[in-house]
Amino acid sequence: MKDVASQAGVGLKTVSRVVNGEPGVTPETERRVQEAIEALGFRRNDSARVLRKGRTATVGLVLEDLADPFYGPLNRAVEEVARAHGALLINGSSAEDPDRERELALALCARRVDGLIVIPAGDDHRYLEPEMRAGVSTVFVDRPAGRIEADVVLSDNYGGARGGVAHLIAGGHRRIGFIGDHPRIHTVAERLRGYRSAMADAGLPVAESWISLGSTAPGRVAAAAGAMLTGPDPVTAVFAGNNRVTVTVVRVLAAHGRPVALVGFDDFELADLLRPGVTVVAQDPAALGRVATDRLFQRLAGADLTPSRIELPTRLIPRGSGELPPSM
Repeated sequence: MKDVASQAGVGLKTVSRVVNGEPGVTPETERRVQEAIEALGFRRNDSARVLRKGRTATVGLVLEDLADPFYGPLNRAVEEVARAHGALLINGSSAEDPDRERELALALCARRVDGLIVIPAGDDHRYLEPEMRAGVSTVFVDRPAGRIEADVVLSDNYGGARGGVAHLIAGGHRRIGFIGDHPRIHTVAERLRGYRSAMADAGLPVAESWISLGSTAPGRVAAAAGAMLTGPDPVTAVFAGNNRVTVTVVRVLAAHGRPVALVGFDDFELADLLRPGVTVVAQDPAALGRVATDRLFQRLAGADLTPSRIELPTRLIPRGSGELPPSM
């Protein structure tokens, strides 16, 4: 900074103001300082800045699976809001492993991130209590925190699933299958609850053979769909619990001998171009990311907020597959 000040013919305080974007510098002086910075290759020492101010201007994001297309728009929205606040985003994936989630979250805290946004893999987040008391603001997304009080931003999983199944029932279906992810996951439990509620509201029984929960691996999902579509009491419609399940069910139905209605939870790329187009209950992952990050920066700004549960609506997008009538 001394070299920059000397070359630009200004004081150290003026260089500091330019580097940190503070007011009080004329355009001409700022131009001379910037030219000196470029000529000398000056770079601000963020480590020293952290020691001085106690803030890193970074936030951490713990995702469930970076490969899942659902998390792309969410990640981008978090990054854009963080950038608008002058903060850098550092992210990583828990791979749906609670131990890996804990390891990653604590590693980010050890690097003194100002705040965390977490999509939980586990159901016990008491390990974060010391970090939160030390000032690491934390917001959970998509699923609530376990065994602690914290902000959470969710989609209306129950209402969305209930509406999607009710749509199939309104189309004349009475035997509707549900294929979902692992039952311990909050979103899965809520969507299954919505499915059961819609069936109960219509006075329809649910055979346990119509429900299959577990891995979203294509082999497992394909086997579950095949079992539901055959046998003495086959389903005439399927409600798929997430986008990965839906894609596999689409492949199974393409090879099936009779038309079967399909509604999936989560939209996915090219769903509108298939024939028929895939009817979905769509979330807004970008909105989840924006709302959660806005909440985080409110806390970082010192707002005295009670931990709250913010639930965003879903919407049904009819495209054809969910409007097929029962074939038997």
